[in-house]
Amino acid sequence: MFGTESSLSMFLNTLTPKFYVALTGTSSLISGLILIFEWWYFRKYGTSFIEQVSVSHLRPLLGGVDNSSPINSNSSNGDADSNRQNVSECKVWRNPLNLFRGAEYNRYTWVTGREPLTYYDMNLSAQDHQTFFTCDSDHLRPADAIMQKAWRERNPQARISAAHESLELEDCATASILLAEEEATTIVEAEKLFKQALKTGEGCYRRSQQLQHHGAQYEAQHRRDTNVLVYIKRRLAMCSRKLGRTREAVKMLRDLMKEFPLLSMFNIHENLLESLLELQNYADVQAVLAKYDDISLPKSATICYTAALLKARAVSDKFSPEAASRRGLSTAEMNAVEAIHRAVEFNPHVPKYLLEMKSLILPPEHILKRGDSEAIAYAFFHLQHWKRVEGALNLLHCTWEGTFRMIPYPLEKGHLFYPYPICTETADRELLPMFHEVSVYPKKELPFFILFTAGLCSFTAMLALLTHQFPELMGVFAKAFLSTLFAPLNFIMEKVESILPSSLWHQLTRI
Repeated sequence: MFGTESSLSMFLNTLTPKFYVALTGTSSLISGLILIFEWWYFRKYGTSFIEQVSVSHLRPLLGGVDNSSPINSNSSNGDADSNRQNVSECKVWRNPLNLFRGAEYNRYTWVTGREPLTYYDMNLSAQDHQTFFTCDSDHLRPADAIMQKAWRERNPQARISAAHESLELEDCATASILLAEEEATTIVEAEKLFKQALKTGEGCYRRSQQLQHHGAQYEAQHRRDTNVLVYIKRRLAMCSRKLGRTREAVKMLRDLMKEFPLLSMFNIHENLLESLLELQNYADVQAVLAKYDDISLPKSATICYTAALLKARAVSDKFSPEAASRRGLSTAEMNAVEAIHRAVEFNPHVPKYLLEMKSLILPPEHILKRGDSEAIAYAFFHLQHWKRVEGALNLLHCTWEGTFRMIPYPLEKGHLFYPYPICTETADRELLPMFHEVSVYPKKELPFFILFTAGLCSFTAMLALLTHQFPELMGVFAKAFLSTLFAPLNFIMEKVESILPSSLWHQLTRI
């Protein structure tokens, strides 16, 4: 026993201060590298790498629950409805108010040198164009055949050249659409090209309307020509809105919705709501909301926040948080607060943009409902309408955070809507440019291993510094710490030696 103690003391005495400096410095370096990697992985994927590896690989080896077990299969079948809801809520939608590439997005790139659209977003637009602007019979007409290939081109200049080539053969509505969207550098030029497309598109629509019942091929042509005509008229209304002819835009949008009432997938009512708010025609806004803010229809940030704005408008000019806390909320104020809570529950990212706590960027061409991309698209166009209503932003500032006290946590179920989907962060990172910091809800807490490695790195770095500055003193502390650490082991060995016969203990030590 005394031989073991003497060998331990001899080993500790042979350790020099340089050894302690090297040990603590190496430990600090390794833990620092782990900390940097963990932080990078968390920022990119929203989870801890060590925790993910532990759950995915080590837990099954240690006898964790097998994902393929019948119990899990039954529970997953039981959760099928909620999973389907999450999938549907994470569907990416075309932005109803998307900007023009040539006249707006490209101008931003020329000024800043940064790309406002991601490849994923532009690829979704290319798929939309192929779905809405092409059909199986396009190969029968040379101009349409060229445009069918043009919509698949990744290079913008190749698409523009193909559109010009198509127009040289004959008047082609989709070719004019492409040039208006991507080549026109001003809204005036885009409007001129859309008017040219409208003339051609109306002729094609009338011809296909007469032949639509003659077979599946003609029906597909009519569906394509309908999509083209609706798209052109909508973009012309948006041109009028951007050029200050808002009443004209409202009339065009109303006529379009009457002419094609079944094409709700285009969400034309959101364009109409924005134009009516610009005119401050709040009675008509309320009438549109009464029609589209229905339980059977999919919600959007535009619907929920516009409803909240109208409720807030009735009380915001006289609202005071101090007075409300003394006397309580009136019925109208309570309705306004509840409408704000409803809107914030649907999309919790919007208030920070409306209150200018977070900087805005150009909205993407596609949005994810309830996500950061939808919040940007809404605030980009509607911030001015909230500012125009006196006290509305003050009421929002005082009440929006109260929403989170009403929502169950963890977010297994919602209060007024379905639980907030967990897939929004990943989809928004694909839709929004790299220079934008994506808003995340619920805010993720730092994983334990990041905090642990940060503490370990700081502690070992401090030890290395102290050992380098005070080598002899730290050597004494290290020896005292190791002696204290091994004291329980020495105590146990003394007890074992006192219990076991000396001959048996001698044989064990020899082994």
